[in-house]
Amino acid sequence: MEKEILNKFAMQTKIEKLSALCEKNYQIDPSFYAQYDVKRGLRDINGKGVCAGLTNVSKIVPGPESPDGTTPGEGQLFFRGYNIEDLVQGFVDDNRFGFEETVYLLLFGELPTQAQLEEFCTLLRSCRTLPASFTRDVIMKSPSEDMMNTLARSVLTLYAYDPNPNDTSVPNVLRQCIQLIAQFPSIAVYGYQAYRYYKNDKSLFLHQPDPSLSAAENLLSMLRADRKFTALEAKILDLALVLHAEHGGGNNSSFTVHVVSSSGTDTYSTMAAALGSLKGPKHGGANIKVVQMFDDIKESVHDWTDEEEVANYLRRILHKDAFDHSGLIYGMGHAVYSQSDPRATVLRGFVEQLAEEKQCMKEYALYAMIERLAPQVIAEERRIYKGVCANVDFYSGLVYRLLNLPNELFTPLFAMARIAGWSAHRLEELLNGNKIIRPAYRSVKDDQPYVPISKR
Repeated sequence: MEKEILNKFAMQTKIEKLSALCEKNYQIDPSFYAQYDVKRGLRDINGKGVCAGLTNVSKIVPGPESPDGTTPGEGQLFFRGYNIEDLVQGFVDDNRFGFEETVYLLLFGELPTQAQLEEFCTLLRSCRTLPASFTRDVIMKSPSEDMMNTLARSVLTLYAYDPNPNDTSVPNVLRQCIQLIAQFPSIAVYGYQAYRYYKNDKSLFLHQPDPSLSAAENLLSMLRADRKFTALEAKILDLALVLHAEHGGGNNSSFTVHVVSSSGTDTYSTMAAALGSLKGPKHGGANIKVVQMFDDIKESVHDWTDEEEVANYLRRILHKDAFDHSGLIYGMGHAVYSQSDPRATVLRGFVEQLAEEKQCMKEYALYAMIERLAPQVIAEERRIYKGVCANVDFYSGLVYRLLNLPNELFTPLFAMARIAGWSAHRLEELLNGNKIIRPAYRSVKDDQPYVPISKR
């Protein structure tokens, strides 16, 4: 044991020395980006993304400009040309679930008739069951504390269960995508149950998918020991899935789908790559950071109704004196939207209903106050080029917390929804792309004369 500890210590010492070389030789002078007109992060100084492709799947609109042509208005989001607010209003008015209809729209480009929707729902539900022994042999035998890791590993393993995994024809890829859309909830929930059983010594229960339930209902049913949920809980979770299902071809994970698909690789490798992208805290992991930040605020702020006290704590966060010392107020700001994120706008009203049902209005009021105060504080404390608004992660974390969902499933829930958009983008790339995506990088390293090893 002592020898093993010494070996690890020696290895760590060597790695630290090598890391110093990395820090020395990887640095790029920030001024070079302006000198060579390189759009860092594929975005200009105002945060607008560089146009790298065309898509029919969805459209993000920062908002119509004000009369003076300077200030963007309310943000808008369109799925296949349909305004997301109209889509949501449609199924809410009909008192029905909307996720399956949204998946159909994204995949096929048209709103389904009642008969088409029922047939598609039946197809999705028939695909929920995982392959025989998959849960036991893959998920249960190697539980991970990170459910995104469980999803990615499971998706790659499903390749081995597919009789035709490498066929990139549209019918075969469509089949693979539909199956993965249907199976993601089971993989994530079973992965979480295995983790809490083996790592946290909690009771183990595994519920089979219920073919009579919608995607949102089935997810709640599988996750809870008693399989019970309220109608409002299911409707708001369904709404959250709809709002997360797609968000333009330029977001990090959807762009990843286009890049990886352009190489001609299989669907399972493509979706695993997208999961790796979404896992990052700057993308899909943001809502966890929002919830953790609010937990810190609730502990640190004495009076949640005191605007001055709350604003001062937000300033401390910005100054890296509080929370995780990152200087970020999580859930605030977006690469495209300035005045409003339409997803957050839609979700906000329904969150209030859920908070009222759960008797958590005090917590909701704190969220609402910070949504109002944070842009003012950010504008005062920092030089900004555009407005700042709450994004969808600001309220989605609260929704999941009110639904009593574990933090470990926050980002996987995002993936369960976004795989609908990923699937649409994969099909779009396969049908329209004819070249591998290969952006250019300019070298700023001077040429070096070779030195023989004996003279170094």
